[in-house]
Amino acid sequence: MFPIYDVIVVGAGHAGCEAAQAAAKMGSRVLLCTMNMNTIAQMSCNPAMGGVAKGQIVREIDALGGKSGVVADKSMIQFRMLNRSKGPAMWSPRSQNDRMRFAEEWRLILENTPNVDFWQEMVTGLIVKNKKIKGVRTGLGLEIQAKSVVLTNGTFLNGIIHIGEKQMGGGRTGEKAATGITEDLRSLGFESGRMKTGTPPRVDGRSLNYALMEEQEGDENPEKFSYSPTTQAPNKQRSCWITYTNKDVHDTLTEGFDRSPMFNGRIQGLGPRYCPSIEDKINRFAERDRHQIFVEPEGWDTVEIYVNGFSTSLPEDVQFKALRKITGFENAKMFRPGYAIEYDYFPPTQLKLSLETKLIDNLFFAGQINGTTGYEEAASQGLIAGINAHKKIQDQEPFILKRSEAYIGVLIDDLINKGTEEPYRMFTSRAEFRLLLRQDNADLRLTSYGYQMNLADEINYQLMKDKMSNTEKLIAKLEKIRVTPDAINAALIQNKTATIKENTTIEKLLKRPQLGINDLMRMNQELNDELAPFDKNVLEQAEIQIKYRSYIDKERQMVEKISNLDHMKIPSHMDYSTIKALSAEGRQKLNKIKPETIGQASRISGVSPADMSILTIYLGR
Repeated sequence: MFPIYDVIVVGAGHAGCEAAQAAAKMGSRVLLCTMNMNTIAQMSCNPAMGGVAKGQIVREIDALGGKSGVVADKSMIQFRMLNRSKGPAMWSPRSQNDRMRFAEEWRLILENTPNVDFWQEMVTGLIVKNKKIKGVRTGLGLEIQAKSVVLTNGTFLNGIIHIGEKQMGGGRTGEKAATGITEDLRSLGFESGRMKTGTPPRVDGRSLNYALMEEQEGDENPEKFSYSPTTQAPNKQRSCWITYTNKDVHDTLTEGFDRSPMFNGRIQGLGPRYCPSIEDKINRFAERDRHQIFVEPEGWDTVEIYVNGFSTSLPEDVQFKALRKITGFENAKMFRPGYAIEYDYFPPTQLKLSLETKLIDNLFFAGQINGTTGYEEAASQGLIAGINAHKKIQDQEPFILKRSEAYIGVLIDDLINKGTEEPYRMFTSRAEFRLLLRQDNADLRLTSYGYQMNLADEINYQLMKDKMSNTEKLIAKLEKIRVTPDAINAALIQNKTATIKENTTIEKLLKRPQLGINDLMRMNQELNDELAPFDKNVLEQAEIQIKYRSYIDKERQMVEKISNLDHMKIPSHMDYSTIKALSAEGRQKLNKIKPETIGQASRISGVSPADMSILTIYLGR
């Protein structure tokens, strides 16, 4: 009935879709297994992509040849560039999306990708021989053979949904949990744990009073995620809205705490630190008399509203009563209550940097099974796992991004070397080289990799090369063009910056924080005419590189120093328990992680600088 597949991907969420698309485009024959073909790429929580650091990840996925950015663009109902008031390292694109169209676009992409087959059924077990994956077993008792398997099970592994005192098995509302895989993995020697996440109630937008809320429009000149010319920035947008909880809301919620699974011990798993439930917020931050609520439409043609900031697992009657005390929600009608969900995950220290498991050859994990939270984090892992599943069966070296190359590299390096005991979410603060890892230069950093692997298209590769070349030309031009005091001083005064006393290059003026390239073009018609032929992305790129050159150079020097450590290989058979000079914790962590390089060893939580000195001496470095 089935051929022997190159790659079987289990789960068709954001990680699974990226994994299947990547492996198939590289030439592998792929089977995508899902319990429900109608929920492929379902946005289980908020209908949005990107945000702080997450937007950078979406751009990186796109530059490598993944499809999350393309799908986000095609289903976008609003775009905002966050943190514009800060430096460019902090700028983060975010889109509000049409939930149904997002899923539809992903399914169309997969159905039009050669080499992708589909199978709708629960995968209940793995076929393993001699510590090597050989395929999967299904609920119908079918055995499907494969050379590699990627597990992207999301929140479905032994998932339990909590609403007040009620519990039910499920991986998402209305969908059953996945059973069997956890038990198989444990029998093979894997460690597992439990995590928790949650979602807010959905309400009828026709029942809300928007006049009492603060409107939040999209950017006046919206952008898009994908570098591909196949998508466009939105020419119309839908507004979101902001309102707030109040003391009455908090009092009503508090009355239900004795029926809350969070507070009566029924939920054991840890939830996301940076996206707490509303009951957690009012309990932990009791001194605050209000919390922000984002009122987000679920799409162009639906009245369903996502109540962002009101994630809860309280009983449905308490949720409803409290909702109606929020300003603008006095007559709210609830479509469905919020809930919490507990699920199994596998500590990611059991993986290699390629996302292949250490215990079983050719078995890969991606997404929430690794303890992460968020569509973007999951999608990026799926992309890397799909790439490396294909490369492994082709006997090729794995594709591993460094921390200095991408937020994706930071994410995976953190997971493997530090592990996580709570849902991991990406932030710009996690990246030590964030000035190099901006959202505006993901194509310059990563498109060459994607092109070499047959993931990034020829047209995207050429666009990247043109952008790089034109940026270099523009910088060279700006270093030569000089303006006179008579031509520019009046405008400099208007911009509240010091006048010049002699002819000065545009490059020198651009280093001033008060001036941008668009300001200078407005000030001087001759300069405007000179720079008009350059694309706005090239203008922005040149300005950033000039304005932050000294800081960028310092980060690059630091990268060079650290990269030397990453070139120092450690023998795979190293037994750290024989190195008695190492600390007990250092021996334990090094034996568990089995780092491939000195650089990786230095980033393992619990390995001290003293341990590193001893290790480098031991290795003769």
